[in-house]
Amino acid sequence: MSFETVIGLEVHVELLSETKVFCTCKSEFGGKPNTRICEICTGMPGTLPRLNEKVVEFAVKTGLATDCEITKITRFDRKNYFYPDLPKAYQISQLYLPICRNGHIEIKTENGKKIIGIHEIHIEEDAGKLIHTESGTLIDCNRCGVPLLEIVTEPDFSGADEVIAFLEALRSTLTYLGVSDCKMQEGSMRADVNLSVRSAGSRELGTRTEMKNLNSFHDIADAVKSEAARQIALIKSGEAVIQQTRRWDADKRESYAMRSKEAANDYRYFPEPDIPPIDISESFINRINSALPELPAAKKQRYMNELGLSGYDASVLTNDIYIVSFFEAALKDCNSPKEVANWVLGEVLRLLKDSGTDSKSNPLKPEALVKIIEMVQSGKINRNTGKTVLEKAFYDGVDVERYISENGLSLITDSDVIESSVEAVIAGNEKSVTDYKRGKTAALGYLVGQTMKALGGRADANEIQKLLRELLN
Repeated sequence: MSFETVIGLEVHVELLSETKVFCTCKSEFGGKPNTRICEICTGMPGTLPRLNEKVVEFAVKTGLATDCEITKITRFDRKNYFYPDLPKAYQISQLYLPICRNGHIEIKTENGKKIIGIHEIHIEEDAGKLIHTESGTLIDCNRCGVPLLEIVTEPDFSGADEVIAFLEALRSTLTYLGVSDCKMQEGSMRADVNLSVRSAGSRELGTRTEMKNLNSFHDIADAVKSEAARQIALIKSGEAVIQQTRRWDADKRESYAMRSKEAANDYRYFPEPDIPPIDISESFINRINSALPELPAAKKQRYMNELGLSGYDASVLTNDIYIVSFFEAALKDCNSPKEVANWVLGEVLRLLKDSGTDSKSNPLKPEALVKIIEMVQSGKINRNTGKTVLEKAFYDGVDVERYISENGLSLITDSDVIESSVEAVIAGNEKSVTDYKRGKTAALGYLVGQTMKALGGRADANEIQKLLRELLN
């Protein structure tokens, strides 16, 4: 008997508004515990929430970018439950009239393209944070009231690869829009995975579980595979899958049961009495729509059509808005798109990865890369020297031209000096010369390397190879 997996996602993203959703406290990440709070976000008696218009704007912007219908008359609801990091004992959310509905995002995996439906997008406030210590549990309310969008998909996923492709596409879209930084390590993008299995070809959904505490794409992929395997094993052994909320243990690489899965009626939703319904005008929607930036799919196509980049290169470049910004800034001063793309995709991304630097914090200036490319193209330095200087510019912020000049890194152009070095290498490597003359072409590469070494890497390898062939033949 074969099985198939059915997955839906609930993705929470924190918004980049300066203040919280219902008060004027700062919403940025971090800060000393319980210093970014007030009587409103901690639910003191007699206080009233006041909706942040920027949050509504961000929600509409996200809905438009994901082809959602915008709900013209929307409202908030109270979701009632008790948890230590929720001081009001309820959360202001949207159940009955979410601000965005019926959208989609297209993904691409090894199996081709697929449309993932978005059931709804709604606004809600975040809860606080529990800090567990050996002596007890501490509560930090700084995150209480931070604005969230919850993006609820249709159960359209059939595997971990599709889930990750969707999350990557969603993250790119949201960062392009400037509505969220989507930093999973800081909790500004969190995904809950609803998963069930069923007999292959069946239309009936199986009993689902919800997995929480998924803080990276790696965890999400492993959690999907692990939970699908667990449910299949239960069914094969004749046991029932229990509807429950499960928590992912990143150390053990497995999930464990937290509690039985709640239904909507368990939260006793009712319309939020302190916030009136919101009337979203057509002019408000049109203003936001007219200001939408070029989104990843459109930018990728333009890079391929206008800049002549390959589909792969365009896809990698456009996946990250900060890499896009760096690339386009460099293009303003260097009209060689393919060359700039090669350096960005090769050396710049390598430096970011090796240093553990996120693309937003890239210390390299686009002008430094442009200067290196120009000097390589004009023959003032070779590519290897360019890579070395780029690394110095990345880590130490050196002025490219001054560093090359002060360290004598310019290419040696004196043909007599180069020929003298080549002759010395030929004279000192009799075995390699003999091997080359016997048809072992790899020996020529060795002789080129020895000459480059003798010249301190400050020569054109192609010129050296040409000269070696002439002298050896």
